[in-house]
Amino acid sequence: KQLQVTPAFRNMASVAKKPKKSMDALEDESEALEALDSCQNEIDALNEKASEEILQVEQKYNALRKPYYQKRNEIIQRIPSFWVTAIVNHPQLSRILEEEEEECLQFLDKLEVEEHENIKSGYWINFYFDENPYFENKVLTKKFNLGAVNNETPVSTSTPIKWNPDRDLTKTLPKKMAAAGRRKRHLQYRTFFEWFTDNNDPINDDIAELIKDDLWLNPLQYYLVPDVEVEQEDDEDGEGEDDFGEEADEEEEAEEVEDEEEKAS
Repeated sequence: KQLQVTPAFRNMASVAKKPKKSMDALEDESEALEALDSCQNEIDALNEKASEEILQVEQKYNALRKPYYQKRNEIIQRIPSFWVTAIVNHPQLSRILEEEEEECLQFLDKLEVEEHENIKSGYWINFYFDENPYFENKVLTKKFNLGAVNNETPVSTSTPIKWNPDRDLTKTLPKKMAAAGRRKRHLQYRTFFEWFTDNNDPINDDIAELIKDDLWLNPLQYYLVPDVEVEQEDDEDGEGEDDFGEEADEEEEAEEVEDEEEKAS
């Protein structure tokens, strides 16, 4: 029976054909691996030291930023519907926001993110609300303890929402969505308040990280998104009108030339 040479057999053959290393070569390789391991440990130690110093710098600037954040919030309170507009305009956050929740967030007066002194250990997000028909709470807080200190288990907690009768959006919205056959695919959360009340996986809370590391750092860029788009559209429309006007002028000039040629003939 003829032997079939498979790719696996060829690989085995190629390995078998490698010349055996001499004792000197093996000793040299072993010494090189030990030296490499020692060098890598030195790099890791340097990286750890850098992380500690970066953390100290970040803590310093967090304290310096705090009065500016307070000043910014005072200015924002003079702008109606600022935070809900910024959230609606945010490309990721808006995907978990239902129409009824948007109406509820119209009463959101202030949003605030605060970090623990050791920023690795956690943070909390405060949502301040004016009096509204949905719930009694004036402040809703979601806290994150990420377990960086004493190797604690990461946990998050949310303020229990004191919903008014028949206004619990965590109950009414899923029913409406199911009745309407609406589904938001590829999303961990379907609604904003479903995210707020869910504390199953604090270490991978993408929505909280978006609020902390993106929206909170510069909410103005999201509040102004529609104005920027309108300005761009106006500019594009203006360019089109100019082109159209130039073409019309050229056509009129061509017609005048043709009329003069006919009169001359």
